[in-house]
Amino acid sequence: MDIKQSLAKRTPFFYGWVIVAAAGSTNFVRNSAATLTIAVFVFPMNEDLGWSRSLIVGAAAAGGIAAMFASPIAGWLLQRFGPRALLTGSVLALGLSILSIRWVGAPAAFYLAYGVGRVIFASPVQIGAATVVAQWFIRRRGRATAILGLAHSLGMGFFPLFAQLLINANGGDWRMAWFWLGLTVWIVALPPVFFLMIGRPEEVGLRPDGDIAETDAANSASRIPEGPQWTLQEAMRTPAMWMLAVVGGLTFFIHTGVNIHQAAFLRDQGISATVAASALMVMAVGTGVGSLVWGNLLDRVSTTLVYVGVCAWLGTVALLFLLVDSAPVAFVVAALFGVGLGGLLVVPPVVLANYFGRRSLGAIRGATEPFVSGGQAIGAVGAGLIYDTTGSYTATFPVFTAAAVIGIVLVFLARAPAHPRPAVAADAPTA
Repeated sequence: MDIKQSLAKRTPFFYGWVIVAAAGSTNFVRNSAATLTIAVFVFPMNEDLGWSRSLIVGAAAAGGIAAMFASPIAGWLLQRFGPRALLTGSVLALGLSILSIRWVGAPAAFYLAYGVGRVIFASPVQIGAATVVAQWFIRRRGRATAILGLAHSLGMGFFPLFAQLLINANGGDWRMAWFWLGLTVWIVALPPVFFLMIGRPEEVGLRPDGDIAETDAANSASRIPEGPQWTLQEAMRTPAMWMLAVVGGLTFFIHTGVNIHQAAFLRDQGISATVAASALMVMAVGTGVGSLVWGNLLDRVSTTLVYVGVCAWLGTVALLFLLVDSAPVAFVVAALFGVGLGGLLVVPPVVLANYFGRRSLGAIRGATEPFVSGGQAIGAVGAGLIYDTTGSYTATFPVFTAAAVIGIVLVFLARAPAHPRPAVAADAPTA
């Protein structure tokens, strides 16, 4: 019996919360490749290398496009080898890609190094962490997934600030800052993922949510009822899966379109660079709060209504950016938008798990995640094109609201499909 199996048997509380913490560590460190983190490096890399700012930021969009093709592969790897192998490999690759930026000297090398990190950010970590938590929880799935969102929001706040402190501590040397960020990824996430991660509670004789199994006197088998368990092929035949995939693309189109351009928009509104950077930190705090709020709602209210609420929140707050003309208003709107982003981290993976069950959840996430990556890439580039064409970001916000309205309609249409076979027990094989 290895260390994680021994701990699962001896932990005085449900081991699923250890899984949440281990998965949360990957959500935390993936922010080393976040758009908010690379934003800290744009100025020093521009000054030192002479590269244009659009060239540097373009690496994020390129990585997002690559993630569209990587997501189905990540889903297959998760289904085939389990979350421990996928997340351990992802953390290793993420740390290596980030620290290797120290030695880049040409745009192609930078795009390759940062692009790998961005793919890890957008694909295997996002799919693997949420899926393993969904395997360990059913009734408390929303609450557990909310903690993942909180871990991500903490990383949103930590890594940009830590990167700037590293640059300052090394006399403006951005190369060493990337190197130490990569090492931080390994130090924080490798031990818990490698030593503590277990794919499913049934592997160690436990049940989802820590429920005590009722023993069947006839065969000593315990069965916990849950919803139908869809295969990827079955799910792909349902309109609901594709509608939810499109909603994911639309909402993350809003997410990235605002995120990557927010600081520049605030500067255009006459707000200082310091206040603009502070607004990003306020948004990160709002994301953490939103993760907990939306996650707890998922355990109490219809998932359809919660998802509609997230879309409506994002669409409304997008328009509020048009009112930003001072630091206090910027902080309020950034915080409100962060609350909506917290919903995006929690609600979509829970809805997919509730609709299609645990059996092939990794593969289903892999099939839908390209829409998310595509939405992120389009949001980053699209908002920039609108600005380049009109000289202002003003027209982008009504576009974001229109995307949210379409998302609301699709969520209402994407009701949980009826499975042709009867529901199976929670101890049925899953991956």
